[in-house]
Amino acid sequence: MTEAAESPSAGRWADAHTGWKRDGGRIGKIFSFPSFRSAIVFVNRIATIADEMRRHPEIRIRRGEVRLRIGSPRGDEVSEGDLKLAEQIDFATSAR
Repeated sequence: MTEAAESPSAGRWADAHTGWKRDGGRIGKIFSFPSFRSAIVFVNRIATIADEMRRHPEIRIRRGEVRLRIGSPRGDEVSEGDLKLAEQIDFATSAR
């Protein structure tokens, strides 16, 4: 498979994964936590995963809410690597 995934493929992927939505040329998900501290622990956990995969999502934190957007810096494509990062984030956070 090529590095860049076509938009319909990313859309189908998002439809098949709980909470993920197409967000322009990216995929996004909102995670909710009981506290700001819990949200920061989550961000630190996914920062390690993202660095290891050399993928860096857009992260916005507000109180106990973390909004992630994953895709190219131009926001016009979602690659196979981006989808793998999203899967790893879901896997790493499934135990919380």
